[in-house]
This record gives sequence, structure tokens and C-alpha cells, in this order.
Amino acid sequence: MHTSPLAQPGTGDGGGMNVYVRELSTALARAGVACDVYTRAVDGAQPAEVVVEPGLRVHHVPAGPARPVAKELLPALVDDFTDAVLDRLTGGDGTDAIHANYWLSGVAGHRIKHELDLPLVSTFHTLDRVKAEVDEAESHLRAEAEAQTVACSDGLLASCTEEARQLVRLYDADPSRIEIVAPGVDHAFFAPGNRTQARRALSLPTDGPMLLFVGRIQPLKGAGVAVEALADVVAVEPAAFLVIVGGPSGPSGDDELAHLHALVARHGLQRHVRFVPPQRHELLSTWYRAADVCLVPSRSESFGLVALEAAACGTPVVAAAVGGLTTLVDDGCTGFLIDGREPGLYAARVRELLADRPRAAVMEAEAALRARRYTWSIAAARLRRLYSDLTARQLVQCP
Repeated sequence: MHTSPLAQPGTGDGGGMNVYVRELSTALARAGVACDVYTRAVDGAQPAEVVVEPGLRVHHVPAGPARPVAKELLPALVDDFTDAVLDRLTGGDGTDAIHANYWLSGVAGHRIKHELDLPLVSTFHTLDRVKAEVDEAESHLRAEAEAQTVACSDGLLASCTEEARQLVRLYDADPSRIEIVAPGVDHAFFAPGNRTQARRALSLPTDGPMLLFVGRIQPLKGAGVAVEALADVVAVEPAAFLVIVGGPSGPSGDDELAHLHALVARHGLQRHVRFVPPQRHELLSTWYRAADVCLVPSRSESFGLVALEAAACGTPVVAAAVGGLTTLVDDGCTGFLIDGREPGLYAARVRELLADRPRAAVMEAEAALRARRYTWSIAAARLRRLYSDLTARQLVQCP
């Protein structure tokens, strides 16, 4: 509901979930599962329906003003959104299952399940009670809504074993209803390549180590840790520089961007940090290939698509040891995992990679090799089986 798979990832509320819904729906459609994606209209000029490709349509549903609305104000529009989706579903060609992405869509999907007597699959992407453990909780309303959706979902998708454990531990989810379906990566775009050529294509310096941060600019993602780690690295590698690709997101996004610029100035890194606006998803591969190291210092991460895409391009990742990142990064083999948010710990691992190029080359090759295990077609095949199973089962009843 709160963002469209057609929106630009890396700005506003657009991020890994946009990529997830777009790529997974595309893979399902190509496997013969017709998908209709419903998202809130944010512009009066948006068409009611966009045919992305055969079998995949995106519907822009009126709910509230036809303009962007702050995410924290969207709960008041869920009923309008749900009514509009129901109008289109009841007038369509028939629907076999509802798949909700994020908690707002989960609230809508919960009601739609009961009104149309359809199985409900839920993917939360982030969980409020997980964020609460790192002081990032949004509201009591969200946590309770998530709990109600968990209790009534016929299928719960987790991206990794850690997310599955969180659903059971924090929401008392029934383990038998949890299906682990890891996201994928499009290896046609995200693959190893020549680092020097990638930098030339991006008009970046070719003679110094490059650190990369990709993601929305918000406190949760930890771009400030990347800036302060760079300060330590520059003391040893004076030609090192950091590229930050992304835009402000959420109510504190603009403040976080200002904070980053202040950090850069405080450490005298103006010539060492480049801020790049959000890029089209497929073009991010060139930025990954250009980097020596990708930093993912998130405070919480259900999966960590950036880490997977960087690995697929043969770029080692230095990431926070949280959530799905602990399953994506094999510490010491494909990258490094860091406990805590101390920039010096990130800098130390970056310096290791820069100082030992033969070891870094081995890690680059291993990262790319392991990333080959993750494809959208595999994810779609597992989800297709789940949909088929659920349509043959009795629906879960609300407690």
C-alpha cells in the first residue's frame, strides 16, 4: 500500500521491498502465475492500471489524497484502500490468493481474506517488535496489527531462518505456517566485472580504494557509520573515498542527510565523500562493481538485498551482524560481520581487505559464487507451490 513496485528505490519509502515485489511478481508471471499488484495512487495522472508485462499488472488505487502521504499518516487510509481493492477484486476475473507485503497491506489483506474467503500470505519485510529491540519502534498500533495479521495468515514468508525465529519469538507465530523464501538477484545485471572500467563509466577516480554505501538515508541504515569508518581508513589510505547512493527517507531523512554532511565537514572529508542520488535498480550493478568494499551498517535488516547484490557483483561486504545479513555474509569468507556500531571496527576490516589484495580477490570470487544460489526464479517456484497448497487447505481462523 505505502509504496509502488514501479517507484524508484532508494528515495522516499522506496527500497528493497519495491525491488522484491517487482522482481518476484515478474518471476511468478513468467512461471504462469498471473499477478495483480495493488498500490495507493499518489498522483492524479497515474493510470488506473499498468501492464508491466504479460501476466503482471500494477493497479493504482485511490485512497486519500492523490499525492504522497507521510507513512505515519497512512494507517488512517487503510480502510479506504481496502474498500477500493475489494471493488476491483470483486469485479475481476477471480483471485486465488492474497499476498500482503508490509504491515499496512497486511491489515488490508486480513480484511480481504475474510470478505472474499481467500487464503492470505504475509511478508512483513520489517517487524516493529524487531525494530523496538534497537529503539526504532514506530507505534503500538503497528505491533498489534502485525500480531493480528500473523495470527490469521495462512502462510507467513520469512527471508531467512533468523526472520522465522523472530516471528515465533516475538509474535508467537505457528512455525508450521512459516515458509522460508529467500529473495533473489538478477544475475544478468548483477555479476562481476572490471572495476577500473566501471569507475570510468561512472566518472570516478581509478587510483584509490572506493567504499560504497547504498540505501535510503535514514538513521536505521547507518550511513553515518560509513562516513566515520572512512575517516579511519583515510588515515592509512589517503586516496580512499566513499560513495553514498540514496536519498532521504522517512520523517528524519532530511535531518539524517544534514547530519551526514556535518560529519563529512567535521572530519575534513569533503574531497573524499560523494553523494549520489538514487539510481535505477539495474544501474546499481556498475556502482557495486566499481567498489572495493560495500558497507552495510544497518541497525536492523530483515534480509539485506544490498549485501546480496554487492556479493553477486564480486564486491566483499562489511556488514552489521543483524537479521538476514548474518545468513548472507559468511564472516571471513565472503565478507565480514561486525557486532555493534563502532566505526573503528568497520574501518579495521576494510583496511584488512585493502592491505591483503590476494585474500580480497579470493573473497570476491567466493562472494559471487555463493550469490549464484539466490535467484528470483527459485523464489517464485517455492512461492508458487505454497500458493497451490494453500488453495487446497482449510483457511486459518482468527483466534
